[in-house]
Amino acid sequence: MRRKKIPALTAETMPEEKSKLVYSTDKAIARKKKPVEKVRQASLQSMQKKVTVRLERKGRSGKSVTVIDGLQMPQDKQDVLLKQLKTMLGTGGTVQDTSLEIQGDHRDALMEMLEKMGCKAKRSGG
Repeated sequence: MRRKKIPALTAETMPEEKSKLVYSTDKAIARKKKPVEKVRQASLQSMQKKVTVRLERKGRSGKSVTVIDGLQMPQDKQDVLLKQLKTMLGTGGTVQDTSLEIQGDHRDALMEMLEKMGCKAKRSGG
């Protein structure tokens, strides 16, 4: 049984953006660098969006929950932020879709914490 020859993939035969080459003895191909400033600006802009802090009681058997809405950040960063807030306040909480829910009425404390983090938070409701 004869083996078929597979043509070698080189820089000439495959476009650079589709290449998943791990190692090669050919000349080195320069990697594209991501600008660091754009990443920082994007994270600051996401924190400066409209963030509202409100108190909810409906559908919770009379228990109050403080809801933080408008934080536009990835799920893993929301989890880290929620963990920090829960430990500072000593309460429980959860992530629901795009909002953070913290048990109890902690609007004032959350407003202060969010302002220290550089987020423009607005109090909603009473």
